[in-house]
This record gives sequence, C-alpha cells and structure tokens, in this order.
Amino acid sequence: MPRIHTERFVVPAESIDMNGHVNNLEYIRWMQDIATAHSHEQGWTVARYLDTRTTWVIRSHFIEYIRPVYRDEQMILATWVAGMDVQSSPRRYRFVRARDLKPAAQAETLWVFCNAASGRAADIPPEVRDAFPVVEDEAEIAAAISAA
Repeated sequence: MPRIHTERFVVPAESIDMNGHVNNLEYIRWMQDIATAHSHEQGWTVARYLDTRTTWVIRSHFIEYIRPVYRDEQMILATWVAGMDVQSSPRRYRFVRARDLKPAAQAETLWVFCNAASGRAADIPPEVRDAFPVVEDEAEIAAAISAA
C-alpha cells in the first residue's frame, strides 16, 4: 500500500480554458479523483465506506498555481496524507510536468471524517488512521514523483 499515490496522465483538450491552459476546476476534479484512488489502494473503497456508514467531506481547498499546463502535456500527480487530527486530515497534492519534473501546482485539501447518516463530523477510527500513514519527508515525496 503506497504512502504516496502517483498517477501519470495526458491533459485532454476538454480541460483547457479560453486562456489556452488547464482550467482551475480541472485541478479540483483531479485532486478528488486521485484522493479516491489512493483511498481505494489503501483498502478504503467506496463500498467499505458505505458498509461502515462513514465518508469524508471537504472543508477547504488551497491551490497554488506555479506554471501553466497545456493540452497534451504529460503530467504526474502525487498525493499523500500530511496529517491526522481527531476528525480531520489534510491531504497534499503536487502536479508536476513529466518532461522536466518541474512543479506546475501544489495543493492541499482539508478532509473531515463524517458519519454518513447524520452528516456530522466523527472521530477517525484506528483502522482508518492505520491505513493512511502521515508523510512529511520531502525526499520521500520527490522520490515517489521521480519514480512515477
């Protein structure tokens, strides 16, 4: 089970805005998709969340755009859990151009663990905590991106 989840993809034409680069809404979609994929790899599938009647909801997003990204560029997207509080967890993301490994954007989402029936925040149980180790080492993050 990877501590840092990475994916490679090519930027499709439909992700491009009127300025000729990736629309900011695409970054949020990609962030949600890779967070879900990472959760799945860690054993927490949609079915498992449904069975346990739990879910994660987003409290906030922060995105820093560093370089524009264009149609047909190959990208590497990495995500990892950056912390774990009682009921919430910040998850970080790094968007990197595959051709030169230069960062295009970095982001963070604050996810809140919830009881799916009530919609209220709930304490993160040990089995969820154990599935998502906190990553703080920049060298580990850089190595995962380089290996992607």
